[in-house]
Amino acid sequence: MIDSRTAPYAALILRITLGILFLAHAGLKVFVFTPAGAAQFFGSLGLPPALAYLTIAAETVGGIALILGFFTRWVSLALIPVLLGAIVFVHGPAGFFFNNPNGGWEYLAFWIAALVVQALLGNGALALQAGSANTAPALSARSA
Repeated sequence: MIDSRTAPYAALILRITLGILFLAHAGLKVFVFTPAGAAQFFGSLGLPPALAYLTIAAETVGGIALILGFFTRWVSLALIPVLLGAIVFVHGPAGFFFNNPNGGWEYLAFWIAALVVQALLGNGALALQAGSANTAPALSARSA
């Protein structure tokens, strides 16, 4: 049984953690690899180089939206294709385990599962956008 007193805070912790991870992932592309370097890498994979800029934008805007609790369900679902792309084009060939050379896809698969859980939970506590009328009262920010 879900504890309706603590579940909104569990959703909050997950939401903020996911948001920080996406900001860190975008920051890696911006500050370490540089946007131009990321675009070149995407091109080397046979992807349009401009997709790197779109990916950086999605990770940045999505990370901020998650931290703030703004359209949490939709943002969580919208970020899944970014991770699926990383599995298919980058980490999939390296195998499952992330400690394999070039990193496997286990971390990304777990990250996708966490996004699905977040989408099912909704905003949680202290969200910029309060739960909709369709949100279960036990998971509404108003009940926290």
